[in-house]
Amino acid sequence: MSVVTRKEEPKVSSSQSRAFVSNPDPRWRKRDRAWAAFFLAPQAIGILLFTILPFGFAFILSFTDWNGFGPLNFIGFDNFKNQVSDPLFLRAVINTLAIAIVTVPIGLFLAIVVAVLINKLKRKTFYMILFFAPVVTSSVAVALIWQQLLRQDGLISSAIAAIFNIAPPDWLGDPKLTLLAVCAVTIWSSLGLNVVIFQAGLQNVSPSVLEAALIDGASSFRTFRSIVLPMLSPTIFFQSVIAFISSLQTFDIVFVLVKNAGPENATRTIVYHIYDLGIQKGQFGVSSAAAIFLMLLAVVITIIQFGFEKKWVHYER
Repeated sequence: MSVVTRKEEPKVSSSQSRAFVSNPDPRWRKRDRAWAAFFLAPQAIGILLFTILPFGFAFILSFTDWNGFGPLNFIGFDNFKNQVSDPLFLRAVINTLAIAIVTVPIGLFLAIVVAVLINKLKRKTFYMILFFAPVVTSSVAVALIWQQLLRQDGLISSAIAAIFNIAPPDWLGDPKLTLLAVCAVTIWSSLGLNVVIFQAGLQNVSPSVLEAALIDGASSFRTFRSIVLPMLSPTIFFQSVIAFISSLQTFDIVFVLVKNAGPENATRTIVYHIYDLGIQKGQFGVSSAAAIFLMLLAVVITIIQFGFEKKWVHYER
């Protein structure tokens, strides 16, 4: 009968063990840190150059009357007082909030419906690509195409006039319709991204739970309302925060679709207001103050959204 002998491992004293834990091998540690710094450097430099420094410079300019030339002349809070009492800025705030309030709920609702319908199809990839195409298309190209469609003699206006036997609506010239046109184009252009995100969120809904609901006799609407929506609520919350922030930054569609902020500044948004003051008029101080107001507005809306998060968002435990 063979006897298996067990080789004894060398004993390590407690002092040696503490030295190993407190003093790891510096060679691999320094090498890992060097590689981490190498890969993080491009992104960190980009954030520093294109986010932190511009924000700091804009914050400083908001307290000056700088016009792009000469030294900085600090004037305190005059720029902020000027914007609070400026009718154009107030109109821009109202238009921006109107775009956000209209486009975000409608856009998210349509995206959820489309995502649920696509989720039931076999060829999901084809439809996902079809809906996502406007997202990767240049916003300028999208605005130019819709500009031709929404002209008074365009396809949409002519079709409405023929169906309802009325005069063709002037979507881009009537102050009462211009903002609606911007909202419609915004919803259409952002629908694809929302659909893709909600489609990913639907993958977390367990099929066994849906089958159990159907076996218990729950209708499709009841299953959607009581099971799918609560399980999809974290995705809805995330996308609502992103969508509100994005809608507050509306500029390119307004700039291309409707020239000069539309008739009677009907589509003047905060970002267009910032562009008008800073780029076209050279009032960089006032423009920077308007940008600070935009940042504060986005922060306030985001805080409000997080404040209501616990009341309707359901996370899996």
